[in-house]
Amino acid sequence: MSRFGSLEPDLIENGGCTDVYFLRSQAVLEKAGVNPHVVLEVSVASLPSGFGILAGLDSVLELFSGKPVTVSSLPEGSIFFEGEPVMVIEGFYQDIARFETALLGFLCHASGIATAAAHVVSLAAGRPVYSFGSRRQHPAIAPMIERAAWIGGVAGVSNTAAPDGIPLAGTMPHAFVLSFDTPESAWAAFAEYADPDVPRIMLCDTLSDEKAEALAAARIGCSAVRLDTPRSRRGDIRSIIDEVRWELDTHGYQDVQIFLSGGVTAPDVAALADIVDAFGVGGAIANAPVIDFSADIVEKNTLAIAKRGRRSGRKQVWRLQNGSRRILPFTEAPPTGAAPLLREIIRAGRPVVTVSTGESRRRAAEEMQEMRGMEEM
Repeated sequence: MSRFGSLEPDLIENGGCTDVYFLRSQAVLEKAGVNPHVVLEVSVASLPSGFGILAGLDSVLELFSGKPVTVSSLPEGSIFFEGEPVMVIEGFYQDIARFETALLGFLCHASGIATAAAHVVSLAAGRPVYSFGSRRQHPAIAPMIERAAWIGGVAGVSNTAAPDGIPLAGTMPHAFVLSFDTPESAWAAFAEYADPDVPRIMLCDTLSDEKAEALAAARIGCSAVRLDTPRSRRGDIRSIIDEVRWELDTHGYQDVQIFLSGGVTAPDVAALADIVDAFGVGGAIANAPVIDFSADIVEKNTLAIAKRGRRSGRKQVWRLQNGSRRILPFTEAPPTGAAPLLREIIRAGRPVVTVSTGESRRRAAEEMQEMRGMEEM
């Protein structure tokens, strides 16, 4: 173990970060001379949101690169549903076993965050949502959190360790305001000295009433006011925002927007999207429940086999011409015009595709829009 409770990447790559029963079982398999050729499918039995967004494929490619396995997968950013295989892994079991823990960890965690982000973004009805929650997780995984949130559709992220190409968002904490004699002097300093490309969004609930601070910040000059603590005073958050909006408009600051952060939940976004211009969402995205994937053998030495509760035999997910999907045995011919969704990404240890974060984000947005369209039909 290295500093700050983090693992060296080589330990993950070499299978040293795994559940101990895989190592104990593998030791017995080796002594018994048992090493079947298997097909494993990764799927999930239930999804609280009714759908998932697949993420973490970049790490899966790194994990299995150079190892004697072949992997097929849905493209990253794809929507998936309960019972659908999202990934298929072929190889000798002893070449796969110790890597199952890392494989599922990559997919479960990143997909949970991407799914939560997509859900919150859909509730925002076009209002920008920013990922503000990396401080709620171990800093070693901040890049993964922000990447997954970006794939899910957020407009920007707060953590400076986010992968290149993801826009950063954030202006000031309460500690910044408290470092000055008055909120007004803090806002004035920020307006004067912050880099020109940083938006002038002023935090307006540090010492006094939100509407009073919002008006004072607007007089100094700002593009938006950020409210961050109404929940801590058990106030009626909608009434507070309505009051701030009224006072800004009445005093001629109709162009000043309202940015809401501070414990914002998915129901908050749904309830307030009509009066809030943008949201900073923390734990509701970064602390999202993981997608509870499992990896199960469905074929052994070319014979269909599976544990109870799983359907044996390798499968393919087909997209039909009407936009619906169907899971069929791998050897069964699909309906006319159907397109296969599981595609080979690693062939005998050699990656045959690249994973683009931007492309994954575009795919997720397109498939979310299409899913909403089908739900409205």
